[in-house]
Amino acid sequence: MASGQKAGRRERDPERRKVVITGIGPVTPVGTGVQEFWTGLIGGRNGVREIARFPTDDLPVKVAGDVHDFEPAKWLDPKEIRRTDRFSHYAIAAGKLAWEDAGTPEVPSERGGIVFGTGIGGIETLLVQHSVLLEKGPGRVSPFMVPALMANAAAGHLAMKFGLTGPNYCTVSACASSNHAIGEGMRLIRDGYLDVCISGGSESATLPLTVAAFAQMTALTKNPDPESASRPFDANRNGFVLSEGAAALILESEEHAKARGARIYCEVAGYGMSDDAHHITAPDPKGSGAALAMRWALEDAGEEPAAVRYVNAHGTSTALNDASETVAIKAVLGDEIAHRVAISSTKSMTGHMLGAAGAVEGAVCALAIDRGVVPPTIHYETPDPDCDLDYVPNEARELDVTLALSNSFGFGGQNACVAFRRVA
Repeated sequence: MASGQKAGRRERDPERRKVVITGIGPVTPVGTGVQEFWTGLIGGRNGVREIARFPTDDLPVKVAGDVHDFEPAKWLDPKEIRRTDRFSHYAIAAGKLAWEDAGTPEVPSERGGIVFGTGIGGIETLLVQHSVLLEKGPGRVSPFMVPALMANAAAGHLAMKFGLTGPNYCTVSACASSNHAIGEGMRLIRDGYLDVCISGGSESATLPLTVAAFAQMTALTKNPDPESASRPFDANRNGFVLSEGAAALILESEEHAKARGARIYCEVAGYGMSDDAHHITAPDPKGSGAALAMRWALEDAGEEPAAVRYVNAHGTSTALNDASETVAIKAVLGDEIAHRVAISSTKSMTGHMLGAAGAVEGAVCALAIDRGVVPPTIHYETPDPDCDLDYVPNEARELDVTLALSNSFGFGGQNACVAFRRVA
């Protein structure tokens, strides 16, 4: 058993390399590509709709966040489409968008790498091939099933697309997966192993089985109205909206980015991760694990709580998460600072993208810093006494964001927080 003794303050190395974001590639229910995505968020566009991909007559959940009008053929050739899962389609599209947004950086192959997350991986491929096995026999199961469903498939395909032979792996930590990917990618660059890293996450799990399973856990909202289903921090919230998509961030050493004249969105300044050690699905109501990740992210960045201007909350729209996250934010920032910091949950618009959520929300933080605007928490109507902070209700707000935190907390109690800072 671990002792109850608290760890002391973590000291940072002042000589380590700075890591910056030079490219962003979102593929989301709110929009694909930086401009469409950001315009949608700032305008409060709701990406949640009635499920149309499959019948929901026997399901208690009727809404989800799909990537509307996504065409795999725009990003992959026909053979690749047949041999890969949808979550890899999203990842490849996000990677290509981010690479182009970064100005297609040139880097020696071994100095470029990938850290890409997913919560579930290619579950659609697994379900389809299981049906093939039952209906047509083992001789008809696809030889491409395993490479399509494996969680690290997206990371592997991205390496092949861009010819990057440096460190490459997949982070799998439920809803914290792609925040872990950003943090680990940052460390690989900061510690000198890479100059450029594609970090992010992808998910495609809106399927009858997963909807039924999450519903049986009472994790999903049963509100059939897309216009009010995802309502983080609202007193009438009753579960999250399952969603899907991807986002990729091009992380780069500041030296490398400046040498090639790249546009820089912000610095990835700090990273903290922890575990609740409390329950496999429910967050610690005291928010202690989440607070630890946030505190360590700030310490890693060399920043004090008073420097925080914006928090992109995990904000899932569940009764337990939103209340415990509020407690955690207060514990880290202090009550006075917590009440004056802008906090929003963009899951109110995107739904919960599971293993892709942290990457999408990291993109939000980078754009908020770059453009001086923070997106709203839409569908916020009725205040909850247990969630009494400033959640930027319903309308975007101009704000000089110099330091932002992005929270992602996953089943298993796994927490990850990334700190983003304006580059001077």
